[in-house]
Amino acid sequence: MKKFTPAYVGVLFFVAISFSCQEKQSQTQQPTQDKIAKDSATEDLIFERGTPTSKDKFVGNVYMNLLVEEDSVYTTKSGSVTFEAGARTNWHYHPSGQILMVTNGVGYHQIEGQPKEEIKKGDVIKVPANKKHWHGASVEKAMTHIFVIPNIEKGGSKWFDEVTEEEFKN
Repeated sequence: MKKFTPAYVGVLFFVAISFSCQEKQSQTQQPTQDKIAKDSATEDLIFERGTPTSKDKFVGNVYMNLLVEEDSVYTTKSGSVTFEAGARTNWHYHPSGQILMVTNGVGYHQIEGQPKEEIKKGDVIKVPANKKHWHGASVEKAMTHIFVIPNIEKGGSKWFDEVTEEEFKN
């Protein structure tokens, strides 16, 4: 747990500072009509959008920017993921759990056997270890989140089937 704490605190600190800076900037600038019309979840990213993800683990257009690569010091993996509207992960789980911090937009998250939940900017989701789940953008809006996977020495993510259109929309 001690190895996880510095990385986790660092990520949370950076996210808090970023939210604070965005808040101050938005208070001093009046949005234009073009800005209002566009989906801010892909416009106002804290980190670069990243590169397209593998189509065998995701549905739709999803981009990942790895922020903390796996290493022996932090034993934590972290990144920013942007889902275009309608995009989502396949069902999957993490042997050590996962933390999601939504930085922009609106999306969904569901743990198998539980109702689908709407998630939005500012939400933090704690997924328990070995719980099959999925997450992604809403039907109409993009969504970006930061993920933190602690204790990566417990093993990598396990991936399963796509989230069906019925599961996604219901």
